Amino acid sequence: MRYLVTGTAGFIGFHVARRLLAEGHQVTGVDGMTPYYDVRLKERRHALLRETAGFEAYQAMLEDAAAVGRIAERAEPDIVIHLAAQAGVRYSLENPRAYVDANLVGTFTILEICRALQPRHLLIASTSSVYGANTALPFAETDPADHPLTLYAASKKATEAMAHAYAHLWRVPTTLFRFFTVYGPWGRPDMALFKFVEATLAGRPIELYNFGQMERDFTYIDDLVEAVLRLVDKVPVIGQKLAAEDSLSPAAPYRIVNIGGGNPVGLDEFVAAIEAALGRRAERRYVEAQKGDVPSTAASTRLLEALIGDRPRTPVAAGVAEFVRWYRDYYGLKA
Repeated sequence: MRYLVTGTAGFIGFHVARRLLAEGHQVTGVDGMTPYYDVRLKERRHALLRETAGFEAYQAMLEDAAAVGRIAERAEPDIVIHLAAQAGVRYSLENPRAYVDANLVGTFTILEICRALQPRHLLIASTSSVYGANTALPFAETDPADHPLTLYAASKKATEAMAHAYAHLWRVPTTLFRFFTVYGPWGRPDMALFKFVEATLAGRPIELYNFGQMERDFTYIDDLVEAVLRLVDKVPVIGQKLAAEDSLSPAAPYRIVNIGGGNPVGLDEFVAAIEAALGRRAERRYVEAQKGDVPSTAASTRLLEALIGDRPRTPVAAGVAEFVRWYRDYYGLKA
């Protein structure tokens, strides 16, 4: 099939595109190559994708509706997977405008394109951060998510609402993914795993927020990609709930699905996995929680398992070891 994938130079988009290409699909990738983190890492991801026939890469900001529209028209996609976004909880405190431009205006561009082209299925990345102030764990897709704690979370919640309106008005079948703390090879330098490995190898201390009293539902990248691609064929149809827990809208061909394993891991256990993979101790520095942080996340996996028959299962120790192997190889470091 023909896929249009946004954010193909990003962490998740790269892995999704690489898997699609390996399966023989045609992939048109769009990425703005923003300098939020080292652009050389993004360029290397795209260079690897270009080694496979069937991949076409374009550099464009999603806010440039005319340019992205021309790319989409040429691609004639059967499936659109919208992964491009301004990510990062903490950066949204420093540069909130970036989240409005990329996540709201950029998503509007994609929705308008899908309104015109009518793909078989539109799939969009959201985040577990939308659960915000919710305290009942695990987080379920049918739980209210009305109290986001950062502009990043608010922008993603708005993305969900915009997509529902378009699904209702123009009958574009749409699935939203709520990703839970994705990690693995080729990961983002602003995320904890990358920062902790880098600091530990350099002999610098790592900071554990909320004095280490935090846990996250870590999701290994290969598990996430598997879930995303299995969900491509689970096209939402009004009135056709596939499970008792289904979040299917009563008014639109629209569904929200958590992608997480449902097994939260504490920060100290996470750091211990890094230490084991590196073969050295990390110097821990316990500090206060940052604005917008939540103490715990955990995904309800009932809907995901009902839809695809599985959930992310890679143990954190194994996933962290894979990241460390990639990190050493990428930067030419000896074990």
